[in-house]
Parts: sequence; structure tokens; C-alpha cells
Amino acid sequence: MGESRLINRNVTAARGRTSMRLEPELWSALEEICHREGITLAEVVQKIEMANPKSNEGGRTSAVRVHIVTYFRNAATDEGHQLAGHGELDAPV
Repeated sequence: MGESRLINRNVTAARGRTSMRLEPELWSALEEICHREGITLAEVVQKIEMANPKSNEGGRTSAVRVHIVTYFRNAATDEGHQLAGHGELDAPV
């Protein structure tokens, strides 16, 4: 069996310090979200956890993954593209 690509990091969540294992690309996406929103990683995770208060350890990591996908999917809408200055999604390339 090969080594896992998952990276384990400690994060302070709404219920205190915890660890999460995510792929490097997802950690990078979280860092980008933090930069864009002007908040810390702990703040992002706390907001996600508060929106999903019954999540357990596996649920928290899953909720973070869903948040990342949702964040970037929202940015990929026509409105999100226009706000970012990217133009229409169906515009010719």
C-alpha cells in the first residue's frame, strides 16, 4: 500500500483544538479562501463548524471539503465570474 497524500494539521475549531487530514490541494484552497476573505484558518473552520454544529471529527473534515467546493462553485457562476472580472461562462474563448 502506498503512502497517504493526506496532510494532518492542527486547527482551532469552535469546540477547541483538533486535527484534520486533507489533501495538499484542499489545504491550499483553504489558504486561498482565508486570503480572499481576510480571515484566519481557525475562523474559517469555526464558521463551518458553527454552521454544522452536530458534526463529529469525520463530519468536520467532510464539512470543510464541502465548504471548499461550494465556495469555488459559487465563484464559478455567471455572477461570480462577473464580480471577479472573468466575464461570462459561455463567452467564446
